[in-house]
Amino acid sequence: MRGLVRALPWVPARLISGLTSMIARAAFVLLWKYRTRMERNLATAMADELPSRRQRDAVIRRAWRNFAQSILETLRLMHAPKERVCGIVEIEGEEHLKRALAKGKGVIALSAHLGNFTLIGVRLAAAGYSFSALIKQPRDQRFARLMDDYRTKAGVATISAKPRSHAVRGVLKALRAKNVVLMIADEFKSGGVPVDFFGLRSPAPRGPATLALRTQAATVPMFMTRDAVDRLTLHIEPEIELIKSGELEHDVAANTVLFTRHLESIIRRYPDQWNWLGFQRDAKKPRARTTGKRP
Repeated sequence: MRGLVRALPWVPARLISGLTSMIARAAFVLLWKYRTRMERNLATAMADELPSRRQRDAVIRRAWRNFAQSILETLRLMHAPKERVCGIVEIEGEEHLKRALAKGKGVIALSAHLGNFTLIGVRLAAAGYSFSALIKQPRDQRFARLMDDYRTKAGVATISAKPRSHAVRGVLKALRAKNVVLMIADEFKSGGVPVDFFGLRSPAPRGPATLALRTQAATVPMFMTRDAVDRLTLHIEPEIELIKSGELEHDVAANTVLFTRHLESIIRRYPDQWNWLGFQRDAKKPRARTTGKRP
């Protein structure tokens, strides 16, 4: 990792493109279990939009390449001057972020594993924003410390997602300091709030909605996507108006559904830039309910 971070800034862009294609092809072949799971999830979730196997395979191949390219882009810009980062990544909707920060409660940046999400904090830090990211740390502690150090040098503070109590304290501290805190909310695992996501019943993480309600921090969706010629754009959407009935559990569930709708909307626009692994394993559409009385 250290070698890549040092070497990649000196590698010509043309060679980077070739390296990206090589890594993507190799991963597509070797990591066949993940590829098969992605294909199954895509076929289940977007059967109407992508009815043919050829269409779905094309989306999965582009998704593989996007992931490989995002890693190399991030490593290449890890120590880049702020001016270069700002020149490479355009921001659309920055006025929404400024308006949310002006409320003085901090901002929860709601995002997904889409596009080059790892550069969201790097780009905003380069523009002068105080930025923290809630990170699920790798098991290897030395590698985790190395990545934390790289994020720190890029202007991004790390909040470890585990233990949970430590994560909550870290997020609260950052929001009180009026920081932007990135929360990736597209990992659907057991224990979350049941929501409909691409027609599938999935448990969505309740953390973003719970923290937004308790802290009154503004929730602002942010996604970094690439266009047909690999130009990166950070899209900042208007603040999500929270549902507030006064009953916490009801409001957490209702706002989690609201957040999930925003995530699904952006993924539908860029299906080839999402990893399609966020569903529970072997996710299936629920059976249609029948009406009428039993004979």
